[in-house]
Amino acid sequence: MSDKEVLLTPDGLKKLEEELENLKSVKRREVAERIKIAIGYGDISENSEYEDAKNEQAFIEGRIITLEKMLRNARIINNDEIDLDTVSIGSTVVVEDLEFGDIVEYTIVGTAESDPLQNKISNESPVGRTIIGKKKGTTVEVNVPAGIIQYKIVDIKK
Repeated sequence: MSDKEVLLTPDGLKKLEEELENLKSVKRREVAERIKIAIGYGDISENSEYEDAKNEQAFIEGRIITLEKMLRNARIINNDEIDLDTVSIGSTVVVEDLEFGDIVEYTIVGTAESDPLQNKISNESPVGRTIIGKKKGTTVEVNVPAGIIQYKIVDIKK
């Protein structure tokens, strides 16, 4: 991961900080204890518990490094920066699928906190990239893997 700016909402910042704290204070200790127990089983050259614990330790340390770098390069998007006239990072946008009439509400976030299952979409996703900077009432065409979707921006909220 480069030193690219990481855009976060205050909630996204809090979640990353909590994950980092959990990894450092809880997960590190748990995996160290697993390694200690596995070493107690004897020969580590054929010890699957030891190998598994060492792999988990490597993953945890890698994730800690990634999170620390993300937090160092974070730029927080505060609510007072969100413009209700145009879609921006931090905006909650209500869109209507013009083909099916479905109404969907998305929150536009930076890639670090995107979670499509929670309708938090990245500003770099096809939908996010297309609607950023657009105004309420605008119709946009989004090129997605399934084809082209036409959305009308119904509302922009904080």
